Amino acid sequence: MLSQIAPHLPTSFGRYYEPFLGGGALFFLLQPTRALLSDANADLINIWQHVATQPHAVYAAATEIAFDKETYYEVRRRTTRDPVQRAGEFLYLNRGAFNGLYRVNRSGEFNVPWGSPRTDVIVELETLNAASKALMSTGVTVAQLDFAEALGRARAGDLVYLDPPYVTGHNSNGFIDYNEKLFSWTDQVRLAQSAERARKRGVHVLISNALNASIRALYPNFAEQELSRHSSIAGKSDHRGKATEALYVGSKNG
Repeated sequence: MLSQIAPHLPTSFGRYYEPFLGGGALFFLLQPTRALLSDANADLINIWQHVATQPHAVYAAATEIAFDKETYYEVRRRTTRDPVQRAGEFLYLNRGAFNGLYRVNRSGEFNVPWGSPRTDVIVELETLNAASKALMSTGVTVAQLDFAEALGRARAGDLVYLDPPYVTGHNSNGFIDYNEKLFSWTDQVRLAQSAERARKRGVHVLISNALNASIRALYPNFAEQELSRHSSIAGKSDHRGKATEALYVGSKNG
């Protein structure tokens, strides 16, 4: 997706904001010297904070565990308190989970089944060291924040990339109801309002979302670009294929 997003980025910008951090792919592509990387997920922020400061310890915690189905479910049941160990277990579970999904039940417990990965490589130390170097830049901050608070800090000339939870399989129907617990329609509306306020302040705003009429109506002042990617969510490979998504691009000057 990065090769499709990159042409719509401004040639220069001030501070970079990514309020739905996830894997941080665009941040690592750009590697800006000033950035606020944030997410509402405490476990996700914990892992990035400790990858930044203690990559070797996170690597050890992730790779010292036997990588098999029985152990996976044992780790999934744990309620580890030590933040570094918890970061390593997060990486372990992400690699072992079905399609690398992140999903929790109503009690907030991670519940994705074992995915029978084709490789037992959980993570490479070289990768964590490279991530640590980028994250430890003097002007980069990683914090647990609601997206509206993060967006509210952006100023004219800054760049914001928003990648909220959404499912492209619901492009045609049922979109509003699919994800009410994780990211509700009210959240989608609140996000659009925050993005519009930032755009009016002169912030460069890019939003990845479903290609859907309901979503399109939320961004009347943004240019819509169609993006495509291979979908790997379906359980059977013959049900997978190209998924079409949308990128909404907005700035004060159009």
